[in-house]
Amino acid sequence: MGNAQKKPHSRGDGGPHTDTSNSHHGPWRGKGGTSDKYKVPEESKEKVANGSSKRGSTASAQGDKGTTGGEKAKETVNLDTPCGALPPHLSRLKNEGNLLFKNGQFADALEKYSQAIQGYTDSGMDSPEDLCILYSNRAACYLKDGNSQDCIQDCTRALELQPFSLKPLLRRAMAYETLERYRKAYVDYKTVLQIDISVQAAHDSVNRITRLLIEQDGPEWREKLPDIPLVPLSAQQHRREDPPTPGCSQQVLQPAGPAGCRTSQQVLQARAEKASRDAERRAEVRFTALKQEGNDFVKKGQYQEALGKYAECLKLKPKECAIYTNRALCYLKLQRFGEAKQDCDAALELEPDNKKAFFRRALANKGLQDYLACSSDLQEVLQLDPNVQEAEKELEEVTVLLRQSLSSATQDKPRKTVAITEVDGEEAMTEAPNSESSCTGDNISINLKPSGAYEFGQSLNAARCCGNTAACAKLLTSTEPELLPQYLSNQLDGHTISFIVKALDSHLLEKKPDLAYRHLDQLHTADRFRVALMMLEKDERRYVTQLFERLSAVESAEFTKDDVQNLANKYI
Repeated sequence: MGNAQKKPHSRGDGGPHTDTSNSHHGPWRGKGGTSDKYKVPEESKEKVANGSSKRGSTASAQGDKGTTGGEKAKETVNLDTPCGALPPHLSRLKNEGNLLFKNGQFADALEKYSQAIQGYTDSGMDSPEDLCILYSNRAACYLKDGNSQDCIQDCTRALELQPFSLKPLLRRAMAYETLERYRKAYVDYKTVLQIDISVQAAHDSVNRITRLLIEQDGPEWREKLPDIPLVPLSAQQHRREDPPTPGCSQQVLQPAGPAGCRTSQQVLQARAEKASRDAERRAEVRFTALKQEGNDFVKKGQYQEALGKYAECLKLKPKECAIYTNRALCYLKLQRFGEAKQDCDAALELEPDNKKAFFRRALANKGLQDYLACSSDLQEVLQLDPNVQEAEKELEEVTVLLRQSLSSATQDKPRKTVAITEVDGEEAMTEAPNSESSCTGDNISINLKPSGAYEFGQSLNAARCCGNTAACAKLLTSTEPELLPQYLSNQLDGHTISFIVKALDSHLLEKKPDLAYRHLDQLHTADRFRVALMMLEKDERRYVTQLFERLSAVESAEFTKDDVQNLANKYI
């Protein structure tokens, strides 16, 4: 091997050569040597940027210059040589790019690789390894032409397809170094050395960049580095390629050292991991196909057939939320509301804010005539996205159905018979009201200090019957907000909510806005609140909106505008 070139490469020249052939463009050639610092095995040449095959004879290129005679030798290259899983026309484009790269025609080679990448995309094929090589080869062209930014992008794409692929990592490191992004270059070079510790150019670059980073960042330069990824054993080439240790099985390649005998397990583990990745890839392809078939059946109205496809999808991916919502739609179309609800429940466990799952569960609850649950789900949809017009229309319709349901239940409920006993004389005595415990107006007496839910209800009903919002405000002022849900209990209705809102808006908001906020914060936790809220008329809803608009304009140390907005979402 020749000596490595140790001086830093200059800006804009693409960095050290990154192609790994035996031509005069080979990487990391010593000043007087003829060998590469990083030798690509002969059988791997098909995968490098300028790889070629000696099979066939349809084109020729100049070979390496000899180190002694300098005479040119002819090398025959078959441009139709198969390349991995690529179809023939893409294989030819890649081979043409390799030949052009080898001859130093980097711009023309880049065009060939770009055409191959576009053809790969248009074909819809699934071969990440081949696409990774194409991106890596094009990155080598960018690097040769001094386009470091595009080189980095292509290398990153290649590494997304094949993580810990050595050549894209090395080329990206060189591009980063050219752009003086030394921290990222350092990380990539260190990753390269985890994959193959014998890459001398990476060692030289790490030493060079370390000195630069110490000058730039001082003694704490390591703390400013990005995280260096840990390369799995299955990707470490030096562990796979070293000769076996004496005494170990010759059937499995072993690294030197005391741990050599244990790497048979590591190789088996690597094979198992690869088999697992292949299985996952096949499962992903099948899942996508099944999902598309199910969607196509839905478009045709063949919901029963779509159910079968979605069921197969869930066997492959049991935690795919979209499949549950899609299958729920099929169940809804087939009027199997219970099963639709179950699928929506499963979807919401996976994605608690999935508005499609909420909406379809609302329709399932509507089909099950659970109008209250339907209303609740529709409100969740509108809270997540107020612009869903379908949810608004459904909410209006289900509100009518809910009122009819409650009205019918009230009419069907049998009335209790109450015995009436006549009283002679004036046995029934009433306690004389006083200014501290009652409020008199319009011939009514209201107890302002109720001792329990019954007395509170009596006082509230008395004030509501005569429309005395001032008396209601005084009653609320003398009542702890935390007791309000308990006092209202299950007697809450739409008229009561509307009356309390008017009292708060007319009398408490200006004088005691904090108390008004606290009452509203407790009122929505009362039993039957959601049902009662559905019973509000249009004008009554306008009063609620007006109250929160005025409350949001109040400056208070007890609550913020965001608090008011969040609370308003419970009412509006």
